[in-house]
Amino acid sequence: MTAKRLFNVLVLCTGNSARSILGEALFNHLGQGRVRAFSAGSKPSGEVNPVALETLGEHSVPLPQDVRSKSWDEFAAPGAPRFDYIFTVCASAAGETCPIWPGHPTTAHWGIADPAHVEPMEARREAFEVAYQALKKRIKAFLALDLESMSTKDVATAAQLIHEAVGASEQ
Repeated sequence: MTAKRLFNVLVLCTGNSARSILGEALFNHLGQGRVRAFSAGSKPSGEVNPVALETLGEHSVPLPQDVRSKSWDEFAAPGAPRFDYIFTVCASAAGETCPIWPGHPTTAHWGIADPAHVEPMEARREAFEVAYQALKKRIKAFLALDLESMSTKDVATAAQLIHEAVGASEQ
């Protein structure tokens, strides 16, 4: 059996206030020490959506360390972690010109509908729950892969198939 190693994951979304925060927390929680996840945005909003934090709390998912809305520039700077995998969770971030990431990590787009601006508030909470569940299913399926023995191409293909199997919920 191949020894397990620590994988660094970056979850990107434009504002880094909702979906990417959920993804970071879920990767860290479900990865059980096999994954170290971070999140960032191309145009960070400057604050984490309180409903994202509420949703994580309702599922007893620990908050990421130093939870805050941050720029992806922090992770392209010298001394930043080298990433194995980068996931975009919104179409805006997926379509933007990203920084050059050291190590050429495997990238995948897992579009999730933006729950942050759904009205009224009760519908927003439901939208966050839908986003949470979609991310949880994708992340669990991804973490079930034998990442240690798979090629970069095979991981990218598997990530796309996972996205399709769960359903592209982005609108």
